[in-house]
Amino acid sequence: MTAPAVRPITATTGAGQRGPVDHERRAQIIAAADQHFRHYGFNKTTVADLAKAIGLSTAYIYKFFDSKKAIGEAICTRCLDAISEQLRIIVAEPTSAADRLRRIYPTLARAGAELFFEERKLHDIVVTAVAENWHSGTNYEEELRRVVRELVVSGREAGEFETETPLEEVCLGIEETLWPFAHPLMLEEKLDKLDTATAAVAGLVLRSLRP
Repeated sequence: MTAPAVRPITATTGAGQRGPVDHERRAQIIAAADQHFRHYGFNKTTVADLAKAIGLSTAYIYKFFDSKKAIGEAICTRCLDAISEQLRIIVAEPTSAADRLRRIYPTLARAGAELFFEERKLHDIVVTAVAENWHSGTNYEEELRRVVRELVVSGREAGEFETETPLEEVCLGIEETLWPFAHPLMLEEKLDKLDTATAAVAGLVLRSLRP
């Protein structure tokens, strides 16, 4: 899988980041970390390894990140942002809310499966991020909530979805049906039946939303 482009990091994007937001050294550190994590894995890579690969001192890297975890956060954010971007593209399309919601399920599942199959070392970072409530993981959850809410509101305004059930209850229910295809460990159990599973769940959800 081709690595997603490095996205600019703002001061609020991740925990443990220091120094100028757009400094080229920050991007260089992230790129080196990305390669090391892909090859050796997060747990087997040290800040000293990254410093050696870039030709910098360990102390200099700590000017931009306060720990290896903070660097891992930046890499994890890239992975999860790439998946979120695919969902945002679907949400913005000029089709029915039902069609867009139906497509969210397989898109989310396939993106996660691609990460699992082709970039297992990066998949392991995402597992850690979700399990330990890293900032990148919680941002990802919030993005899924925004996607769901926007589609439900759009469907209600267009008369596609029922409006009697409280909005928050509907959104929470849909989020729970999406989570097995978004959580890396839960998704792992469904890799051999993604197409049938996502189609079945999406169909069930959409039938429940009919006016």
